[in-house]
Amino acid sequence: MNAEIIAVGSELLLGQIVNTNARFLSRELAGIGINVFFHTVVGDNPGRLKKALEIAEERADFILLTGGLGPTKDDLTKETISSHVGRKLVIDQEAMQSIELYFERTNRTMTENNRKQALVIEGSHVLRNDHGMAPGMLVAAGSRLYMLLPGPPKEMEPMFLTYGLPAIRTKQGVQEQIVSRVLRFFGIGEAALETEIEDLIDSQGNPTIAPLAADGEVTLRLTAKHNSWDIANGLIDEVESRILKRVGKYFYGYGDTSLIDELAKLLLEKGLTVSAAESLTGGMFQQEITSRPGASSLLKGGIVCYTNEAKINAVKVNAETIEKYGAVSAECATELAENAAVLFNADIGISFTGVAGPGEHEGHPAGTVYIGIAMKGQPTRVEKLILAGGRKGIRIRSVKHGCHLLINSLKG
Repeated sequence: MNAEIIAVGSELLLGQIVNTNARFLSRELAGIGINVFFHTVVGDNPGRLKKALEIAEERADFILLTGGLGPTKDDLTKETISSHVGRKLVIDQEAMQSIELYFERTNRTMTENNRKQALVIEGSHVLRNDHGMAPGMLVAAGSRLYMLLPGPPKEMEPMFLTYGLPAIRTKQGVQEQIVSRVLRFFGIGEAALETEIEDLIDSQGNPTIAPLAADGEVTLRLTAKHNSWDIANGLIDEVESRILKRVGKYFYGYGDTSLIDELAKLLLEKGLTVSAAESLTGGMFQQEITSRPGASSLLKGGIVCYTNEAKINAVKVNAETIEKYGAVSAECATELAENAAVLFNADIGISFTGVAGPGEHEGHPAGTVYIGIAMKGQPTRVEKLILAGGRKGIRIRSVKHGCHLLINSLKG
């Protein structure tokens, strides 16, 4: 089955919001073996939407539409599809009751246009909306399927996962189990990783191997099909094992995890605490840690020491160290990490110092980064990096590298 995703909404074309729905749906559809070859965005105009549908029908047999199911006059998706497939709109009583109950609970008056949200295309498979008002629907017309989903991601994503995917599988009549697993890697580029496993990619069949690069990281999605869920997982296990034998040192987790998630998990498991002295990153490492539940048991504290004066006065870096070696140096990173651990009585101290750019500093080019890690009972470790990219990207990747270094140090 080949699919096309049509996002409806003038706000998308005006750049007021980002089309995250298409990314989400493409990822989920790939996981069940449905190819997405085109993404289309069209404004709130029935004529242009009809034209987009006609084009999509020439190249896809499953068309998913997001947006345009609301109560206002510019929400015309289901009206356009209804006319296109030659079916009338009817009230879905369950949706209508849900909308009425919402207005009763909130002690608000329901206007007539809110009733519009309970309309569905006659004969469609209705997808409940547990997080909003307008239901979605799956429509079979001729040789094609049309799925209508709400625009807000907080409504669309749970609707698709809970009701949309099972409906698709039923329509497909698929007996095969389709199992996907995402492997996450850091410290190796997409091209380098592909080179290491090029023969596995070239010979792929079942499972398939799909690489994807994202902000300094690389993921591999492994997807297997079989009538048996256990056998499909076994096929993935086999390919994963072969991949990790080659690039396992860069692997850090599965699925939607992140480096900071994996670091937090390790710190909790080992009962360890961390503190930070951040120059280059300006508190970004601490912000990432504190955004996770249970951060109070992980982070003892930290200091943003952007100037040399702050490094000397707040973190107690020896003035002679900065005078002799500079703030952007392994020696400064060492003292920052060690002193951060002592100042906050933490098991681990981590430091970030370097040049974010755009220009050079102390004779070092932009992207020069030193990360220090001081752990009780171990020699202090300092890693020097030369990172490419703009100022923001260098700072973000510095934090990721710091997390990765800590993960590797904790795993020993």
